[in-house]
Amino acid sequence: MATTSRFGCPLDNPDLMIASLPAVLGFVPEKSLVLVTAADGEMGAVLRIDLPDGDTGPLFELAEVAAVAEPEVAVAIIVDGEGAGCRMCAEDYREWTQLLTEELAERHVELIAAHVVDVVDAGGRWYCADGCGRSGRVADPTASPLALAAVLDGRRLYARRADLVAVVTPTEPERAAGLARLLDKADGVERCDIGSRIEFALASAAQIAAGSALSDDDLVRLGTSLDHPQVRDTLYALAVGDGAGPAESLWADLSRRLPVPWRAEALVLLAFSAYARGDGPLAGIALDAALSCEPGHNMAGMLDQALRSGIRPEEIRDLARTGYRIAAELGIPLPPRRLFGRRAG
Repeated sequence: MATTSRFGCPLDNPDLMIASLPAVLGFVPEKSLVLVTAADGEMGAVLRIDLPDGDTGPLFELAEVAAVAEPEVAVAIIVDGEGAGCRMCAEDYREWTQLLTEELAERHVELIAAHVVDVVDAGGRWYCADGCGRSGRVADPTASPLALAAVLDGRRLYARRADLVAVVTPTEPERAAGLARLLDKADGVERCDIGSRIEFALASAAQIAAGSALSDDDLVRLGTSLDHPQVRDTLYALAVGDGAGPAESLWADLSRRLPVPWRAEALVLLAFSAYARGDGPLAGIALDAALSCEPGHNMAGMLDQALRSGIRPEEIRDLARTGYRIAAELGIPLPPRRLFGRRAG
């Protein structure tokens, strides 16, 4: 019996499964090893690493992370345009596949197939990594059910992983250094000022959405605001409200402009917003950056573990209730909660 994702993509149909990868990952993978897991007839985690370069350690870690959500089966996809037809590369593919098979089996996960593809695009050529003889052509990624679902969810798909990483990459290091000095000298948030700080964040989100840049004074005020637990906890609620788009644009802007460690809070707000609307790729990129800034960040660590464990967005959204409660206690109106629909499948 074919194992099928909840979007109707059979895992034993490599043409369609490989075509679905850009919509799942948020970008077109290159020089990558992708592991797709499934359980109870539904697609689970989709994990990507760079192709091993003489070090098989990442493969052990990949198997360990994949097993966290206790999937039943997995499929490996090796994306390597340069290795197509390379006899030495084929030996590497078989070695990686065998290692993954053994490591996953120890964790009660069966690797049911491994494929090599030159390019994840319409007409790309795939074949079995173990030399079974099966081969075929990749379907059009833009026409996959997952791509359609991503568009309906308002997700942007990137041509390369580097383009997705650029969403949170600092753009003005010299300005950030100056902001760090200003933030060090800035006063903290007084209790009587919490409400006005939240309102200022809402106004700043509208300003960014309108295409107006934030001044240094604005950035310092926002940086100190995000450092305050009650302000920050309230702002998490924006991820599930009608103003989620402008708020997410603000968090992305702050994550590129604020210096360490202040940018960590903006990154976690961005990650939570992306996770809440089902954009796992952006959430993962933001969480990686946040944990690099502040390895012990509690919220970042919790969201990262949830994402790796396959916790669904609807379960994460419940965390926003605290923000609405705090806002109600302060008498601050927040945008009404969105109604998140269910995808057909």
